[in-house]
Amino acid sequence: MRAQVTAPEPFRFYLGAHHPSWLAQTDVPLFLSRARLARRKRLPRALGPWALDSGGFSELNKHGAWTVEPATYVAEVRRFARDVGGLAWAAIQDWMCEPDVRRKTGLSVAEHQRRTVDSYVQLCSLAPELPWAPVLQGWTPGEYWDHVELYQRRGVRLTDAPVVGIGSICRRQAHLRPVLLLEDLVRAGLRVHAFGFKRSGLRMLHETGELGAAADAGGVVSADSMAWSYRARRERRGQQNSLGYALEWRAELLDLLPGDVAA
Repeated sequence: MRAQVTAPEPFRFYLGAHHPSWLAQTDVPLFLSRARLARRKRLPRALGPWALDSGGFSELNKHGAWTVEPATYVAEVRRFARDVGGLAWAAIQDWMCEPDVRRKTGLSVAEHQRRTVDSYVQLCSLAPELPWAPVLQGWTPGEYWDHVELYQRRGVRLTDAPVVGIGSICRRQAHLRPVLLLEDLVRAGLRVHAFGFKRSGLRMLHETGELGAAADAGGVVSADSMAWSYRARRERRGQQNSLGYALEWRAELLDLLPGDVAA
């Protein structure tokens, strides 16, 4: 089984966005949650590329399980792809493996991983025309490799996927272990998206030379972050919903990275 995701840019940073209306106000790559878009009767037309967050963390953290049926999610993503346009990829209904989340679900890492692969296989079967992005989950490095093998056993070649999301790492990016994990996945030929990676993590990846990828090689091809909103709440009251502030924050971050980053 092959992923049907459009080949990404050498490196692309997706700005996490609260407001779907931003899609029609800027052409910088945006990262939006399914819940924000699903509430809208009328959707904006995108000026630039964007990626869809399925909202798995909120679902599992609040409910201990997915409450959105796969068929419902497929119908929503079809609508987003048609009406908004510019959809680079959509995350599957994955099961993240942070200990706090697993306490909510009461399930093991292995079960979360199995359900994540099930989601990818099912969504590809229901809507093969949509750009589904497989997601790797785990907590220890060995568990991520176990998940790679599980995908392989289900007939999914992750090295064929133009982007593979790496989950459960955003709160640990200041530590070396997630960066080393991403490096190892890149060397194995995966083109990865680092969920929630911002300054500290991207700076370390920049120093290792793993940002971006050639057409026939692995690499950290993209990342996303909402950290601008958290900083705005702490430092600049009233700016946490400002597109202007968010774009300024993104520009500052890109200044730390190589010149081939998509602006």
